[in-house]
Amino acid sequence: MSSIQDPFRESRQQSGVHMTDFRGESIPFILRLKDLRQTVKDWETFSSDHPFQVVPHNEEKMRTIRQIPIELDPPDHTDYRAIVEPIFKRPLDPVYISNMEELLGFMVSGALGAGTIDAVYDFALPLQCRALTRLLNMPEQEAKVWEAWGLHALSEGTALEDYTAEQFSRFGNDPGEDFFSFLNQAEFRGRKLSHEEKQGIANVTFAGGKDTVINVVSSIVVYMSEHPEALEFLRADEKLIPPACEEFVRYVSPLTAITRTCPHGAKVADQEVPAGSRVGLCWPSANRDEGIFKKPNEVKLDRMPNPHIGFGFGPHNCLGAPHARLVIRTLLKALCQQVEKIDLLSFVPRIEKETSYTRQVGYDQAMVRFI
Repeated sequence: MSSIQDPFRESRQQSGVHMTDFRGESIPFILRLKDLRQTVKDWETFSSDHPFQVVPHNEEKMRTIRQIPIELDPPDHTDYRAIVEPIFKRPLDPVYISNMEELLGFMVSGALGAGTIDAVYDFALPLQCRALTRLLNMPEQEAKVWEAWGLHALSEGTALEDYTAEQFSRFGNDPGEDFFSFLNQAEFRGRKLSHEEKQGIANVTFAGGKDTVINVVSSIVVYMSEHPEALEFLRADEKLIPPACEEFVRYVSPLTAITRTCPHGAKVADQEVPAGSRVGLCWPSANRDEGIFKKPNEVKLDRMPNPHIGFGFGPHNCLGAPHARLVIRTLLKALCQQVEKIDLLSFVPRIEKETSYTRQVGYDQAMVRFI
């Protein structure tokens, strides 16, 4: 993790924009934190109302439905988001927090007794899936189904949509207190949600936070193995765990870009954007902005203030942020309480290779031993 580089540094310092190419489409990535904050708040100029294009690569081969609410603008976005916010605020509840502490304690304890494990597939993936069962109030055995999908919930085909459709049907006949029953009963502006609307919400719920959480968790494990003093540092004062959580999100920034469409054209930095074209919101670049962050290429566990935008910013900020933060904070606490050190035996970085840049977003494999 100490070798994660910043491929956008030169462009950020020179112009604030990095021109990228995705299957022949030229997309200017906005790189500076101030510019990104201004852009994401101006949803009329930089619109999210473009199905299948929430990320630079078109997702039409991976899904058939619009993701809700992320691919909508206010006021529709605001009203749909209000429906699901009670679910995503559950991680703020003391009982939920206690349940997550129990889960993380169990998983770290299991890793201690397992000998050599892969921090990605043996630890981060099952952790993310089991934690998601808590968020969605689903039986824990369902995590095994989600683990079988691998690091990404979305792949070519309709496997995710088939699964969620089956769950909506199942819990329509036998409603409970779970995520699918909640959406079956939810209303939008005085009417029940349609099947397509429920599917759109479920799709982004499963796809939006899977590999990102996994990449941050595995990166933390690798970092702690490379920097044993970090565990001692946090162990000496666990009040530093919340800022350490924010710093890991800033530094790893596993999602490279979200895109917006400019229906009437726009200008970002000195770059003219034609009407109908897209721009990219480059979170990792903004989180390394040397005009904002001192020593941005270093992990400073006590970095305060830390105005990163690893969970986005503005109306579309990440709904799953409270859940992700709780997972990361609880992991750090469990490591401090149970683990003396972590030995790193081998690793394979997860590299995102595009025509216009290359960056590390996590690990494909990290063989470690908890001691």
